[in-house]
Amino acid sequence: MSPTHDIVLEDVTFSYDGVPVLEGASLAVPTRDFACVVGPNGGGKTTLLKLLLGLLTPQKGTISVLGRSPVAARSHVGYMPQSADIDPSFPVNVLDVVLMGRLQKTRPFGPYSPGDKAAALRCLEEVDLAGLRARPFGKLSGGQRQRVLIARALACEPKLLLLDEPTANLDAQAEGEFYELLRTLNEQMTVVVVSHDLSFVSAFVQTVICVGIERTIHVHDTTDLADDRVHTAYGDHIRMVLHNSHDRCDHEPEEPH
Repeated sequence: MSPTHDIVLEDVTFSYDGVPVLEGASLAVPTRDFACVVGPNGGGKTTLLKLLLGLLTPQKGTISVLGRSPVAARSHVGYMPQSADIDPSFPVNVLDVVLMGRLQKTRPFGPYSPGDKAAALRCLEEVDLAGLRARPFGKLSGGQRQRVLIARALACEPKLLLLDEPTANLDAQAEGEFYELLRTLNEQMTVVVVSHDLSFVSAFVQTVICVGIERTIHVHDTTDLADDRVHTAYGDHIRMVLHNSHDRCDHEPEEPH
């Protein structure tokens, strides 16, 4: 496969306790792509991310991330999990949270270096939160917390950014601002987002990865639709998934009547 692909799966099969989640799945994500992973609950979306992170190992097939094995590439992959994994009541400030992302770049024990702190501050500047670096994490709004977690993922200076349901608890305005931030970050790195939000299959996305149909992966381009009924139902600038075959992704919206 071309070195211009940051993610390559070839004939991957993975099962939990003998129950198959993916069978013979193949995928290639180009460098600097902005991809959205969609599919039914339990269809394998989070499993796919864990395979890319090397947290799970396929029973069959091969996975390449940034031209190497998932485990070897992990220090160059920023990851934002589905849940915040930080108790808002825990007494930690914004800068402390972002510095956690430096742990795989520095030694696991001992104080952070001046270089670590400088890198964390640069990441906060990138998400427009440098002015809140001393604020308790629990005092932030939902949208601000998500930006801090993005900064934490960026602190490892990644080439690939993986996000699992990053806007699940955000209102529409915060969600839009968050995706605009991801679009800016996409100018520097490949971005892969798991989402249930149909409106996200929009002008932001270059590639749609449908997971869970017949336990495999289908990859599609997006195409603009000018139908006013679609815009009325789903919002302006919405894009639909262009299927080149007869199979459909479970989360592809039906044409409104």
